Amino acid sequence: MHFNLNPKQKAHRKGHIAEWMAAQFLRLKGYQILESRYKTPVGEIDLLAKKGKSLVAVEVKSRHSLEDAAYSVTPHQKKRIERALLYYLTRKPSPQSVRFDVVLLSPLKWPCHIQGAWNSQ
Repeated sequence: MHFNLNPKQKAHRKGHIAEWMAAQFLRLKGYQILESRYKTPVGEIDLLAKKGKSLVAVEVKSRHSLEDAAYSVTPHQKKRIERALLYYLTRKPSPQSVRFDVVLLSPLKWPCHIQGAWNSQ
């Protein structure tokens, strides 16, 4: 099947595939995926997952190298994810703990899961 997609559409599709792969990877590690691409008026969270009594907001980054993926998580994105999680928590029962993780993806590499990648300010 051949698609004629513009660069923005290709990036969007690549993002969906990366998030799907990250979700499968986290499921293998015992996480329950609660939401995918959780959109709020204040930001978006790629994946919301639960493990034990912890709620985990997961940012997924896919780049040519895992190092490039790691450096692509900006302070501005972190703030937007934090605001989106606060929005989510006002509508759901509060978990015992909350954490911000990152899953890094790169071609031909095993995904890299960074637990507690940052703390909310």
